[in-house]
Amino acid sequence: MASGTDAWLALATLGGAAAIYARGWWALSRRTSRRFGVGRLAAFLGGLAVIAIALASPLDTLAGRLLSAHMVQHQLLMMLAPPLLWLGAPVAPMLLGLPRPIRRLVAVALASRFPRLSGHIQQPAVGWVSFALAFWTWHAAPLYELALGSHAWHHVEHACFFGSAMLFWWPVILPWPARSAWPRWTMIPYLLLADLQNTILAAMLTLSDRLVYPAYATVGVGNVSALDDQAIAGLIMWIPGSLIFLVAATWLAVEALNGTRDVRDMAPAR
Repeated sequence: MASGTDAWLALATLGGAAAIYARGWWALSRRTSRRFGVGRLAAFLGGLAVIAIALASPLDTLAGRLLSAHMVQHQLLMMLAPPLLWLGAPVAPMLLGLPRPIRRLVAVALASRFPRLSGHIQQPAVGWVSFALAFWTWHAAPLYELALGSHAWHHVEHACFFGSAMLFWWPVILPWPARSAWPRWTMIPYLLLADLQNTILAAMLTLSDRLVYPAYATVGVGNVSALDDQAIAGLIMWIPGSLIFLVAATWLAVEALNGTRDVRDMAPAR
């Protein structure tokens, strides 16, 4: 799992992102408080806090001993942090929060290269498939155990989980000023199909009578056996994971029925 140096580096990176966002948000909130209300700030900082808990807290150490703790870590990186970050509509605040010379360089780079690339990566199909591939590939026993035994591969695993989840949640949240490539109602089956594959793997872990990941065979805490720990991990994936998918799908269904605006325009006024 992560070393003390890794934890401090993660905290420093997250702190820098928070400072840049807060600077840009402050400028935008004075111009358009309705779109960039305090809810945006709270969501983005909350997303960064979730990442900090996952990567730079005792949870990361415990994840090396318990599959259930490792599953909590993955749920935070895939199911909670990404939607919170996108709810903060981070593109404009992060750009505006940069020092002016750097901002100009980034703006030029984005204007010249990003539009074509973003047109591909913002497609919901890309987000869904990348999320599913990362989910199943890294939960396969050989790669999962590789990540358990190597700091470098553990970082790669987390990067794949987080990056694919950011792509997955983009079309669901549609952070301002994004526009949907698909009709909004299609995000409901998009979420429900993701929940289905989550449920399948969770059930496999919960109901299995053998250890899926042998590396956890000799570790545990107290009276919790390795097999019990695996069942708990499956339930953590199953219940909170499904709940987040279903809450998001319900939100979109209510939005569609009421004819309300997209999530990206729902920032509260200050």
